[in-house]
Amino acid sequence: MPKLQGFEFWSRTLRGARHVVAPMVDQSELAWRLLSRRHGAQLCYTPMLHAQVFVRDANYRKENLYCEVCPEDRPLIVQFCANDPEVFVQAALLAQDYCDAIDLNLGCPQMIAKRGHYGAFLQDEWDLLQRMILLAHEKLSVPVTCKIRVFPEIDKTVRYAQMLEKAGCQLLTVHGRTKEQKGPLSGAASWEHIKAVRKAVAIPVFANGNIQCLQDVERCLRDTGVQGVMSAEGNLHNPALFEGRSPAVWELAEEYLDIVREHPCPLSYVRAHLFKLWHHTLQVHQQLREELAKVKTLEGIAAVSQELKLRCQEEISRQEGAKPTGDLPFHWICQPYVRPGPREGSKEKSGARSKRALEEEECGTEILSKNKQKKQLRNPHKTFDPSLKPKYAKCDQCGNPKGNRCVFSLCRGCCKKRASKETADCPGHGLLFKTKLEKSLAWKEAQPELQEPQPAAPGTPGGFSEVMGSALA
Repeated sequence: MPKLQGFEFWSRTLRGARHVVAPMVDQSELAWRLLSRRHGAQLCYTPMLHAQVFVRDANYRKENLYCEVCPEDRPLIVQFCANDPEVFVQAALLAQDYCDAIDLNLGCPQMIAKRGHYGAFLQDEWDLLQRMILLAHEKLSVPVTCKIRVFPEIDKTVRYAQMLEKAGCQLLTVHGRTKEQKGPLSGAASWEHIKAVRKAVAIPVFANGNIQCLQDVERCLRDTGVQGVMSAEGNLHNPALFEGRSPAVWELAEEYLDIVREHPCPLSYVRAHLFKLWHHTLQVHQQLREELAKVKTLEGIAAVSQELKLRCQEEISRQEGAKPTGDLPFHWICQPYVRPGPREGSKEKSGARSKRALEEEECGTEILSKNKQKKQLRNPHKTFDPSLKPKYAKCDQCGNPKGNRCVFSLCRGCCKKRASKETADCPGHGLLFKTKLEKSLAWKEAQPELQEPQPAAPGTPGGFSEVMGSALA
């Protein structure tokens, strides 16, 4: 059967999917995908998989795809991160029989993607991306798709999308944020960018960003003209988003835990999902947050969830006939999570502030992040005040702290390069290139010259006649 392309692929293989669950690391596992499908999702992506690890590690393939095969879990798109055409295609060939398409992640903005050189940090390497998509389009029996982030300029984003389409991409998901928009700096996604891409390409387009309820889905479809809408964070806080419902949290939590018992997954995934589902309630019943973080078994997690349910039901019974009070009067229903932005009142523009700047600002206040609070519990004497941190002299070349006893006044890495190049010693860093070379030369001079062995003459012991005599005997 010939490989379907473009709109034919979307309408026939993907069954015209409009409601899509995003690829989410450690969060869009089989159990969560099945829960989402029961509540309106029409297409799901696997979590992002590392192509290189997928190729070399059979256990990784088994745990992340092969053991998660389920007839109910279709249509399904497997997403890979990669930066090498051959490796990407090798991984895709190993996965293509278990899915309906292969997606290349070009949208991850996290620091791990920057270090690994994948995701959104490939968006300026158009020649490489063309080769990756073209090779996958030629070699695979299923279509290749891409998920991208936008550039600040609409026209550059459009040219980027057209380049991917020309290379062989059959469906494009556009997240309407730049790679710099993440965490506290996320801001709103630009549907104008998505709309411009949709008008400029002849393949199906999915929109991603600003989706917190079904009304957002319908408005996005109408305003941008895309074929489908993808949800990530909205889906995690309300898996029934695509149904247009906001059910009681315990209803979906219990259903999810039942699915996990049938289709097991790592406990860390389950815990993370329960933290998201119960997010608003855990702001009220904070003592149970620690309990949920500490339990070591699935049944332990289920017990904490049951306790949260009982407390919510008691609160509901007390509120009957009374006016709701507090900041979260109906915290027990699935509802959107609004990510807090940068602190108000700052003179700096939010777009120009780095994550480090925000962290340093936070350190200067009495309120510490949860991670810092945990560190302080382990070490009560630890301080996060930048003014109390020890000051280090910087390396002249890279800016890292220099060695106090370095003969070159450099950090160890720069010192090692210079000492090796100049065949010098730096006792402060324990680098002895010069000393080792001198010892090596002295040892060679002290050795007697080795005499080359002379062949024995015929007739002498060990000579030709003796050898032949032994052979004829």
